[in-house]
Amino acid sequence: MFTSPIFLQMPDNLQMTDEQFFEFCQVNRDYRIERNKNGEISIMSPTGGTTGYRGGNIFGQVWVWSEQDGTGICFDSSTGFKLSTGADRSPDASWMKLERWNSLTQQQQDKFVPLCPDFIIELRSSSDRLKPLKEKMQEYMREPGARVGWLIDRQERKVYIYRPGMEEECLDNPDTISGESVLPGFVLNMSKVW
Repeated sequence: MFTSPIFLQMPDNLQMTDEQFFEFCQVNRDYRIERNKNGEISIMSPTGGTTGYRGGNIFGQVWVWSEQDGTGICFDSSTGFKLSTGADRSPDASWMKLERWNSLTQQQQDKFVPLCPDFIIELRSSSDRLKPLKEKMQEYMREPGARVGWLIDRQERKVYIYRPGMEEECLDNPDTISGESVLPGFVLNMSKVW
C-alpha cells in the first residue's frame, strides 16, 4: 500500500470527460482520486487511523455546527467538487451555503458538485508534502464562491488560513479557530485535532 499520492498523466488523446472521470472514481471507490486543471490524476490510498480519527473529529465539529445553524450543508472528504479550472477536488471537510446548493439540479447534486464550497478544510497527513497542499488551498481561493479555507498542519501544529485576494495567515498552535463571518458562531476545538 502506498502512502504518497501517485500522479498519472494522460495523453491528450485519452483525456477523460467529466462523466468518464466520475465513473472512474466510482469503480475505484477505495481510493481518493483528484484531477488537477491539467488533467493529471492523483490517486491516494485511504488514510491511516490517526489521520482518519482527526479528520473525522474535524468533520464532526463542522457538521454539528451546520445542523444547528441551518444556513448551509456540510460535506465529508469523499465529496468531489468540479472547479472552474476543470480540476476535480475533494477537501477533507467543506461547507456550502444552502442557496448555492439549492441552485443546483438533482443531477448536479448527485455527481461531482459543479461549485466550489464556501468553506474548505484540508488536513495534512504524515505523508503529505506541505507545498502541494498550500497550492491546492490557493487554487480553491481563486474559485468563485470560496470565502475561507483552513490548512491544518498537525506535524508543525500550525493552521494556515486562506481568504480570496489576501495573503496566507498562519496561526501557531491555536487552541481554537473561529469560523469568522463565513461560519458565524463556529469555533473548531483543536484539542482532538492535534
